[in-house]
Amino acid sequence: MLLGGALAVGGAAALPAHAQTWQDTALSGGAVTDSTFAGSGVGASNGTHVIDLAGTGVTWSLHGTVPTGVSLASGVISYTGNAVGSPPVIVVDATDSLGNAQALELTVTITSGSIQETNVTKVTLSALADSNSAGTVTFTAVSSKTTGETLTFAESNLPTGLTSGNPTLTYVGGTAAPGTYSGTDVSVTDTDGAVLKGTFTLTVDANSVGSTGDEVNPFGNGFDAYQQHDYAGAKVAGWPATQSDPATSFILNAGTHPGAYQFEYAPNGTASGLCVSDPGGGWASDPLPDGLILTNCNTGPWQQFIPQSNGTLKNLKTGLYVNPDGKGAQLRGSSSTTSWGGSVYNWTTSSSLPG
Repeated sequence: MLLGGALAVGGAAALPAHAQTWQDTALSGGAVTDSTFAGSGVGASNGTHVIDLAGTGVTWSLHGTVPTGVSLASGVISYTGNAVGSPPVIVVDATDSLGNAQALELTVTITSGSIQETNVTKVTLSALADSNSAGTVTFTAVSSKTTGETLTFAESNLPTGLTSGNPTLTYVGGTAAPGTYSGTDVSVTDTDGAVLKGTFTLTVDANSVGSTGDEVNPFGNGFDAYQQHDYAGAKVAGWPATQSDPATSFILNAGTHPGAYQFEYAPNGTASGLCVSDPGGGWASDPLPDGLILTNCNTGPWQQFIPQSNGTLKNLKTGLYVNPDGKGAQLRGSSSTTSWGGSVYNWTTSSSLPG
């Protein structure tokens, strides 16, 4: 469920015109469109005491550390100096105008004033793709070299509030506005400097931090300050959430832990300074060891609730799921969720609650 309203975005740099703070809840990526290498004829052969590089539409560069005296200019690798016993493999990259690159691994012999190749291995990348799992996007690719290669992924042109991930792009800690962003870029680079670029469409789900509303399950029951009690230690029960009921009015705060939320009781839209907490048995007045109560808002983990990919809420400190026990009963933390779906909660703004 996309909360706080969906924003259709034509480019990843666009943001809402109004100032708004968001906390991301999930990401999903469309299929990656791989770029096509624009160069051709990439290869290497021996010239007189040098190695000649071939290829059209590419720019050549040496990759990594090479022996002193080895240089590259105008597509020619040359050497000045004395003979080198057991020289390392020399790697050169052919990069096209789009930033895609193929790599050549050159096994060489180096004698006085001369460098020659004895074997050439071309390294290319293909099948840049993504998959969606638990609100994250993970990237994969295939290298033509099956051993010894490490693939590094990076995303760019992301909406403000998201940072690149390798190989997984995650919503955790993200503050991007909800919406669908086209033209998001991804690239993969291997150990030899081969590069493959791609584009994909990214969808961001997010909640509006600071909004007034309630956490509501599929049966319409939300967090409720029991009998409108407004003091530390008051029970938090399950009750039908409506616009007119002060007891079911809360403010969504960004948590102090990445991906977590804090729920502040706000009767009639006014912040009370009391937040929903699972004290883990730390309050003698709490009738349940892990019953949810209101406590003075703080940055501690007891008040941090992390949305799970299946829509449930887990307390950061206790690791327990928020579960209902029927209308009017105190909510409590449990090691498993209900079988009938009552443990699934979605933040619903006040304007979207029943009157």
